[in-house]
Amino acid sequence: PATGIGSYATAADERAVSGAIDAPLGERFVAHVDASWRKSDDLRTGGHIYSKALRGDMLHAAEHLAEDGETAEAAELTDEAGRSGTLPNSAARTSTIGAGLAFIDAGGSLGISYQHYDSKYGAPERPETGHGHGEEGAEEGHDHGEGPVTIGLRQDRFDLRGELKLSGFLDSVQVRSAFADYKHTEFEGDEVGTVFEGQGIETRADLVQANHGGWRGRSGVQYLWRQLTVTGPEAVVPDYEIARIGVFTLQSLEVGSGFSLDASGRYDSSHVQSRGAAFDKSFDLWSGAVGASWKSDNGFNLGANFVHGERAPSPEELLSDGIHVATQSYEVGDRTLGIEKSNGFEAYARYNTPTLDFSLTGYLTDFDNYIAPLATGEEQEGQPVYQYTGVQARFKGFEAAGSFQALAWSSGELRFDGAADYTHAQIKGYGPVPRIPPLRLRGGSAVTLGDVRLRGEVEWNAKQDRVGDYENPTSAFTLVNLSADWHPMGAEGPVTLMLAADNLFDVVGRRSASFTRDFVPIAGRDVRLTAKFTY
Repeated sequence: PATGIGSYATAADERAVSGAIDAPLGERFVAHVDASWRKSDDLRTGGHIYSKALRGDMLHAAEHLAEDGETAEAAELTDEAGRSGTLPNSAARTSTIGAGLAFIDAGGSLGISYQHYDSKYGAPERPETGHGHGEEGAEEGHDHGEGPVTIGLRQDRFDLRGELKLSGFLDSVQVRSAFADYKHTEFEGDEVGTVFEGQGIETRADLVQANHGGWRGRSGVQYLWRQLTVTGPEAVVPDYEIARIGVFTLQSLEVGSGFSLDASGRYDSSHVQSRGAAFDKSFDLWSGAVGASWKSDNGFNLGANFVHGERAPSPEELLSDGIHVATQSYEVGDRTLGIEKSNGFEAYARYNTPTLDFSLTGYLTDFDNYIAPLATGEEQEGQPVYQYTGVQARFKGFEAAGSFQALAWSSGELRFDGAADYTHAQIKGYGPVPRIPPLRLRGGSAVTLGDVRLRGEVEWNAKQDRVGDYENPTSAFTLVNLSADWHPMGAEGPVTLMLAADNLFDVVGRRSASFTRDFVPIAGRDVRLTAKFTY
């Protein structure tokens, strides 16, 4: 089979094409080739680029400049505070190409693939407000050289996957392995700034058990190695190397009458080393979970799980000391950080039939040494400082989703659906966990009329005023999205035409989970036309 897709979207003048071909070579071999290209200009938004709070800071700074006699700079900053419409330095282009070959037989399979990824994109900059509290000279902001900062990203990746079918206690042996070579270059105008070069290997082998009287499972080993070399004037982290090896098992037992019991366990040994930073530390990590579920004959499914997790701090959390361009922040690590541990409980209820389905999940997780970048209120080199810190935290919340078929006829149906999710996260003795999304509600309906499908949905994002220190709240916003799919050669035909309008009313919205939300709003009205061909 072959697939080709082309699309155009208005919010960033985005043009994209992609294609893939799978071709049998004899009876047991299959070849695969794919490629894609996408290019977009600066993003158009629905209104002010900067949040109300940030605009206030910029105008306040402009007043101080005017008082000091720097009237030209004050006027420039005042004009910038009122910027609306297009988000500067947000253009991007991406291309990929890949190929693979697989051997498939009744006794197993073996496949190898290669993927090349190449991208260049802008990093929208945080505006200067001229009131830093950090190093001397922070008020002058950070000098990005002769032009805006753009990122060049290239990755070459090789994957190997194999499966050997067995009989008896084991059903199969599965092996996956990958090697990646990565280069990330920060350009300041046309000049090369900081360069990040990395290589990584990940391998996993699973022994998959056959089903014996309702008992099934898998056990295995997983290995990961990664190194990063950083050169240039703004090395946010030193060179480092990380290695991790783990063993795990997952087991499930059906005990009758629709009841099942599940258990899993994992041990990891993780080692982080940086010779340049004179850092060498190992972590022993133990994780596990137990759960029970019940499934009825008429579509009901109830279950509960208890999970204990342990995570080693990343090299970035341990060793950072510099500007992170993507988040426009100055990040400071803590080399004394220990293991992040969590104990969580979740319970869920699900129901699924052809005309009605829903799911509801509630969860509560307590963290010991939850590692988070917390704003300090200071500035370094014109950027806000975030210190990686281990804290006691509690996360709780729910997720719900459902749909039902309101009407059905020979050539189509009318269906309604909805979803909701909410997370309440608190750092003990401190306040809210930063960058947590607010309550979100979504409702939609879709009608199928033969070869045409029409859909409309409304998504409401509540305001988020439970924010961390030195964070600005986000306002509520509502998105209205419409779409239409048409199969001109029949529902099973090779051609599909799709027209979608997202953020129909061109509202300004800011995602609470984003470091850059105060100066990077969501896309404005985006009309997208897509054509898909399959053969």
